[in-house]
Amino acid sequence: MKRLICPLILLVSVPLFSALHIYANPRPGKTVSFNQGWRFHLGDIADGQSPELDDSGWRNLNLPHDWSIEGEFSEKNPATPGGGALPGGIGWYRKTFTLPAADKNRLTFVDFDGVYRNSEVWINGHYLGKRPYGYISFEYELTPYLNYGGQKNVIAVKVDNSQQPNSRWYSGSGIYRNVWLTTTDKVFVDHWGTYITTPDASEQSSRVEIRTSVRNASQSDQQVNLTTIIYDAAGKEVARNVSKNVAGKSSVSEIAQTLVVNRPTLWTLENPYLYKAVSQIEQGGKVVDRYETPFGISYFNFDREKGFLLNGKQVKIRGVCDHHDLGSLGAAINVRALERQLEILRRWA
Repeated sequence: MKRLICPLILLVSVPLFSALHIYANPRPGKTVSFNQGWRFHLGDIADGQSPELDDSGWRNLNLPHDWSIEGEFSEKNPATPGGGALPGGIGWYRKTFTLPAADKNRLTFVDFDGVYRNSEVWINGHYLGKRPYGYISFEYELTPYLNYGGQKNVIAVKVDNSQQPNSRWYSGSGIYRNVWLTTTDKVFVDHWGTYITTPDASEQSSRVEIRTSVRNASQSDQQVNLTTIIYDAAGKEVARNVSKNVAGKSSVSEIAQTLVVNRPTLWTLENPYLYKAVSQIEQGGKVVDRYETPFGISYFNFDREKGFLLNGKQVKIRGVCDHHDLGSLGAAINVRALERQLEILRRWA
């Protein structure tokens, strides 16, 4: 999945090809939204992580969520006007869910695109960790502590934004970005596991270098094939590479591949064209993981006389510090509002 941080730095002269690409799902079918059916309590509570806690009286809501925007504006709030003049505090989120028995021999991860801030996460009472910084995504593995079949699981998240002031702009409070649940086999493309460059690109051809991190979470070496296929924007295959490798037990292996795209459509300001690299891991003739990475092909250089050149064309670099809040909507992400915000910035460029 692509991530947002704040402040967001971008070239506002670039046409908006879709804010939806920020949320591109790299593992369709294996990564699903985990936004629905949460319970929320504003204020601290003892043993909020306990699976036995009765949360039936808590507020029902779907994520993303920003509790600060629901509060009263006051210059006396600890955030001060510089931080939005809205209340912070502590909040708890809980979600009860089940998993099919068929997933028992697989791996399960939870991804948070952003929680502001000082978040702590538990699964079935087991502490997973703390993420103090509010503008970064993070992942925890749930596998060792999960129940399967008809047994319930309880995930609990404590968010502490009580230490105020802590920002020069409005931050919001809570799980203000999307949450995802990913289930994989024990051999899979690792988290953020692809790295793509186009070191030699032109209108005639482009060399695409791809480094893929393959994780083997099993206790034995595994023979795997990594097939990488590049598709154009119309879904037509334009390049393919197959590598045969041995993934060592309980390890992460990096596999390097080179592919060539003939007569590529270059990514430009006027036409931000995207290709898609699909990484498939095969074992025994069966595809056990499929990971997608969108990317563009272009080349650039800086010239002392002409400045910045993109695909040989002189381009002005225009930047903006674009805070992540959405005005009166608060910090909980709204894709259409983000698109509109970027469209307005483009008109001003």
